[in-house]
Amino acid sequence: MSKYVCNVCGWIYDEELGLPEKGIAPGTKFENLPDDFECELCGVGKEEFSIVEE
Repeated sequence: MSKYVCNVCGWIYDEELGLPEKGIAPGTKFENLPDDFECELCGVGKEEFSIVEE
């Protein structure tokens, strides 16, 4: 499982955790998020995210 960081505000989407409160189940891969997915903090789209290199 990977993590993706918003390039604008730094919020992190963690595939392992998902976003159950938004209907995104734990384990949901970033590429499987809806096309209209937006950053929880600043509202930018998926294109503004980068994978976190661990």
